[in-house]
Amino acid sequence: MPLAYGFAEYGGPETQQFLDPDVPRPGPGQLLVAVHAAGVNPADWKVRAGTRKDTVPVTLPAVLGREVSGVVTAAGDRVDGFAVGDAVFGATATGFGGYAEYTLLNAHSTAHKPEQVSFAAAATVPVAVGTAFDIVDRLAVSDADTVLVIGAGGGVGSAATQLARARGATVLGVASAGKRDLVEANGATWIDSGDDPTAHIHGATAIVDLVGGATLRALAAAAPGARIVSVADPAGAAELGGSGVERRRTTEVFATVAALVADGTVDPRVERAFPLSEAGAALAVVEGGHARGKIVIAVR
Repeated sequence: MPLAYGFAEYGGPETQQFLDPDVPRPGPGQLLVAVHAAGVNPADWKVRAGTRKDTVPVTLPAVLGREVSGVVTAAGDRVDGFAVGDAVFGATATGFGGYAEYTLLNAHSTAHKPEQVSFAAAATVPVAVGTAFDIVDRLAVSDADTVLVIGAGGGVGSAATQLARARGATVLGVASAGKRDLVEANGATWIDSGDDPTAHIHGATAIVDLVGGATLRALAAAAPGARIVSVADPAGAAELGGSGVERRRTTEVFATVAALVADGTVDPRVERAFPLSEAGAALAVVEGGHARGKIVIAVR
């Protein structure tokens, strides 16, 4: 039996455990992938906690994780453009997780891994870097903008900062003091989240929000008229005239984002890789809210 890590019931970290699922069989339009790396995201613990029941259906016990890279070991019917042995990355198929030795991907949400991109970096594209790409596109960021990134020290915030800078925008990054060097390395002006950031954001024309709640409301009030996209609080953003982000999990978009990683436009900032045997510790770092850049699980 292959090894996997997931949860047996909705709840806290105490529900997490190692699982021994059968190797799945790819259905029509699906790929079986031997996982090399899996991205770890806040959405993972939120799914486990049960806050995403309406949008992320699971059958318990369930494997955690939604983004992986690896090598194709089998393909279902009606799959074009992929073959056994291809190095790929993508979003896991509904009902399957990424913290596992094997998982299923839908071919239409899978792309080939560029040779110059590591498996660890490729595993961050479907959720973290891809989300940042969709946000920056939705905001139509240009060189005329000053972009405020709330939560600039995490995986999505780090990528959003770099993508906005690549479009010529000025970026202000709100993060803790421990992430200052990372925010500045990404090309942003660091703003201390522990201070009063509202005093430093005048002139912001666009807001990338990864925190939500009172923080979003306070900073939006200090930047009247700014365009807003929030991952953490879409409803709150809508009340302020903004929106959430519509994800485009397609082969074409993933390939475009991977090319930006390959040419150095975006560094996913993989700060730490945990072995699969320490998957619980990897998720704890992200759930604690103190992760710098991106955390991944190295499966192979």
